[in-house]
Amino acid sequence: MPRRTLTAATALAVLFSSAALMAGTAGSAAADSSKVLPVKSAGDIVVDGVHQKIFISDPYGGTLIATDYSGAVLATLTGLTGVDGLALSADSGQLYAAVPGDDSIVSVETQTVTRTARYATGDGTDPEHLALAGGKIWFGYGSNDHGDIGSLDLSGAEPVVTLGQDPETGYAVAPKLASTPGAPNVLAAGSPDYNGSSLGVYDVSTGTANRTAQYSSGPGVPWLGITSDLALTPDGSGLVTANPGDHHRLWRTSDLTDVGSYPSAYHPDAVAIAPDGTVAAGTSSPYDPDLYVFTPGTTTAVRQYDLPDTDDSISGGDEVVPGGLAWEPGGSRLFAVTSNSKGDRALRVLTDPTKSAPTMTVTAPASAPRAKSLTVKGTLKATLPLPAGTPLTVTRTDMESPSGKSLGTKALAANGAFSFTDTPPAGGKVTYKVSYAGDATHTTASASASVAVSRATPSLTLNHNGALYSYGSDVSFTAHLGTTYKNRTVEIWADPFGTDKPKKLVKRGTVNSKGNLSATVDMTRDTTVTAVFAGDARYASKTAKSVAYAKVKVSTSVAKQYKTAKIGSTSYAYFHKKTDPVFTTTMTYYKGRSQKLSLEIYYQGKWYDAGWEYFKLGTSGKSVVTLGGTHDTGYRMRMRSSYVNNSSGDNVNSTTHGAWKYFIFTK
Repeated sequence: MPRRTLTAATALAVLFSSAALMAGTAGSAAADSSKVLPVKSAGDIVVDGVHQKIFISDPYGGTLIATDYSGAVLATLTGLTGVDGLALSADSGQLYAAVPGDDSIVSVETQTVTRTARYATGDGTDPEHLALAGGKIWFGYGSNDHGDIGSLDLSGAEPVVTLGQDPETGYAVAPKLASTPGAPNVLAAGSPDYNGSSLGVYDVSTGTANRTAQYSSGPGVPWLGITSDLALTPDGSGLVTANPGDHHRLWRTSDLTDVGSYPSAYHPDAVAIAPDGTVAAGTSSPYDPDLYVFTPGTTTAVRQYDLPDTDDSISGGDEVVPGGLAWEPGGSRLFAVTSNSKGDRALRVLTDPTKSAPTMTVTAPASAPRAKSLTVKGTLKATLPLPAGTPLTVTRTDMESPSGKSLGTKALAANGAFSFTDTPPAGGKVTYKVSYAGDATHTTASASASVAVSRATPSLTLNHNGALYSYGSDVSFTAHLGTTYKNRTVEIWADPFGTDKPKKLVKRGTVNSKGNLSATVDMTRDTTVTAVFAGDARYASKTAKSVAYAKVKVSTSVAKQYKTAKIGSTSYAYFHKKTDPVFTTTMTYYKGRSQKLSLEIYYQGKWYDAGWEYFKLGTSGKSVVTLGGTHDTGYRMRMRSSYVNNSSGDNVNSTTHGAWKYFIFTK
């Protein structure tokens, strides 16, 4: 199959190479992406480079989907019970799919994604895995604890199916198959089952599968275990398999001798080899990286991917499904089908998997004085070490340069460290960003660190704190700003007491030559007035507050008196003793507000408290109270209405007393 390749020279170089590379850290290029697939399972993946399509089989769902290179579904074929193994014709015109539930192999026209033919393989054959070699379609099939290899020849007038190509190898189930265009007559097979654990290599140049090498677990032979996936090198001289253990194994196909390995994780389950010999090794280990990439001639991964979960609500990450890797033909992208604990399958597109992903760190002091030198340090590490002198771009972002100011380039030292000094001209948050542009073998990298740089504290004052004003007074509040650097702008905000009126900006402007800015506030409520200076590059922000107080508007009228006359200089309302006076109070309204009505009586030259009571205001702000009961004659009396902060039902104004109203009862 064209998705599984590695050159012979490369394969053997893996074994004998003396290159030692630093371990890579998990990373992902900026353009990497993932998209959830509408499938219940994932059997096989094939990439059609001519039409830029990806085909993925879904055995549980009985469907075959075609996507573009981003994972967007282009077409879906249904009714393919158990569809599993896929193989692409040499000209990419036809896709072949094994359908075990139908005992057949179907062909699909790749451009239109439509079925073109069905080829029966025989009752009970259950074909599962496909490969193209020697001009034929080879399929692994089997049931009832016996697996074998069959072929489908489409070169003649009628299709010819040949079964039982290797009945003695001992595959317990339908074997997985691998082939490569660079060695068109080589076919490899592996058993995806613990029982009958074996590998086989075949020469198919004569039209039949002639076994040339075999590895079978047994007495005195190390146990192989499940072969979850396998891939041939481009010239067919090497075979990489995914078997239980902490590595992917490399075998020499001439005699199936174990000649090396690619260290990965304990549960290898997928492998794909690019035409240049780059090996992608996938695992299903929940505690280790999920994907390893080995460039030609190395046995240390140039990249490791710890894939995040496609569902943000799930902790942990995705794992590569068995056989779920494929390279872009003639390109650099690697495609991986992954699954999470919920059973979601996703297609991941890895754009620069063969490039080492450097890891950068940047450290700087948590705080520093302005206009004093500080030191920024960091490291840039990669599995392919970067040479001394590698240029790193440095940008400083601060209040004076919010879009960033270039500090030029700094050189990387031989040990992967870097260091530079800077004198920040501005205070506040200062961020140093260090960037590496990447090269042919490394992806880009960047990191940043921020420093809290000190600023001077300016002087800012605001008058009228604690002052009390009549209702509706227009009061001019003046803010005074002391010395600053560049910013001379001040804002004056008013926040009336009560939840129904929001804080609002009264004025924003530049202070005058004396440092003053004034704004008029209509004092209808107690109000917090705030002056705000936002700060600048050398002076910190500052606020100043004044709380000023406002009275309510209150007036009272008296009704039902029979006359008005003065006693001394004071005007009295006269009432007959059988008449009940009516007092009407008008007061600034606020929801739930009450007015306090107080009575006093004059006796032997002094006024004495005669009682008080609170009365609710109507929505118009009026309260009408009738003074009933028995009225004693000849006594001078007085009443007044008051708003008492808090006691009147709210606290949005300051305590205010109305004028006294005097009255007397006669016979």
